[in-house]
Amino acid sequence: MTAESTVPSPGAQPGFSHLSVITRGDTGVGLRFPARRPVAQPAPPLPLLLADTVAALAGAAALVTAGHRWPLTVLLMAATIVVRPRRGRPVTGVLDELPAVCGRIAVAWLALGALAAAWDPGHALPARTLLTGFVAQTTAGCAGRALAHLRRRRALARYPRAALVIGPAPTAQRVAAALLRHPRCGVEPVGVVAERPDGKGDLPVLTTGQEVQRALVQNGVLDVLCVHPAVRAKQGPLLRALAASGCAVWEVDADTPSYASREQLAGFACRRLDLGLPHRGSLAKRLLDITVSGTLLLLISPLLLVCAVVLRLTDGPGVVFRQERIGRDGRSFTLLKFRTHRPVDAHESATRWSVASEVRMTPFCRFLRRTSLDELLQLWNVLRGDMSLVGPRPERPFFVGQFSQTYPGYAARHRMRTGITGLAQVQGLRGDTSIEDRARFDNAYIDNWSLWQDVCILLRTAAALVRPTGS
Repeated sequence: MTAESTVPSPGAQPGFSHLSVITRGDTGVGLRFPARRPVAQPAPPLPLLLADTVAALAGAAALVTAGHRWPLTVLLMAATIVVRPRRGRPVTGVLDELPAVCGRIAVAWLALGALAAAWDPGHALPARTLLTGFVAQTTAGCAGRALAHLRRRRALARYPRAALVIGPAPTAQRVAAALLRHPRCGVEPVGVVAERPDGKGDLPVLTTGQEVQRALVQNGVLDVLCVHPAVRAKQGPLLRALAASGCAVWEVDADTPSYASREQLAGFACRRLDLGLPHRGSLAKRLLDITVSGTLLLLISPLLLVCAVVLRLTDGPGVVFRQERIGRDGRSFTLLKFRTHRPVDAHESATRWSVASEVRMTPFCRFLRRTSLDELLQLWNVLRGDMSLVGPRPERPFFVGQFSQTYPGYAARHRMRTGITGLAQVQGLRGDTSIEDRARFDNAYIDNWSLWQDVCILLRTAAALVRPTGS
């Protein structure tokens, strides 16, 4: 559990991009592009599923011809459903997937033969029937899939997917030119996003958020290609905004291959980036929040009552402190905690830093702050749905607007519900620590979220409460 605010480290230097930021409301939450659109799949599954179904029927015909009953045919149809269409870029040909298709069909037929022999040893399938069925299904499957891939390649060449290339202008223009020379890859660059419009090339160079938004709408952009390793760090908010609008974000190795990849684009190794959109497992996370916060509120209610009574006796009325904070998607909510100091006025409450060594605190208030007991009322915020147990710490609107303009990636923290504790806090980023470091850890937590990670952070937070260091 953490303090309500932190002091930015003087040594933290922003690596801010020249792209202008389109803010949402007054909080500077981040870039905003058109509403999320359905993400088009590189390879529609229906044609490949149809080809596999026809192939299964061809195999079933071999069984019927051999005089076997229909239950075996049904089993064969069910077994060969494992031959699923591959998804990826570029669209594969039938020769590329021939070993996998043949292997899966062979496994299905061998399993069918073993099942038939176990069910009725006197009517086991002969090897000739198994071989004939395997050959018939494989031939039909490969023919059907070859036709599906051929139609897909022709459709991509005729109607390529519009793409934006992000990176240094010279490198981005070079990659874009290579893609335009190979239209069969199905990607047509329509613009280059760079900080400076240098480098030679035929595509327009977009340097502001407004220009990116205009290109996104006018061209129906579906793919975003990052052609330099620094793009992910410097343009993280931009990439997440594009992903939220429905674009598929790819990392392209524009120079010598630096990582192994089965996917290629005009000869360049590429891999799709998972930017954590949308959040997977949100229902499980919410169930964890409700279960844990509700149970803890029941268990520690006597402790909360004692803290409230002692605080009232030692420091006067006004036990509960309420303050506006910024939560998920830039929405504000009222955060609850035990009052540990009294601001002079509303302006000071909204804009002044407060730390555990605040001179105006009474000894009991300082004890509450050092032990993080003042944060326990936020369990009610969790139960209500304003916050989560684990997530980026919420901040006041004044500082959200300030930090969003200064520290790269800070605005992207608001993709998830704020939390009582988080990855940054268990890494020791509490109190007078770097805001830039906290934003980096918060975004890493969101990008790699898992329910088990939440459990681990809660356990580490509980262990830290045994040896409090102040906040």
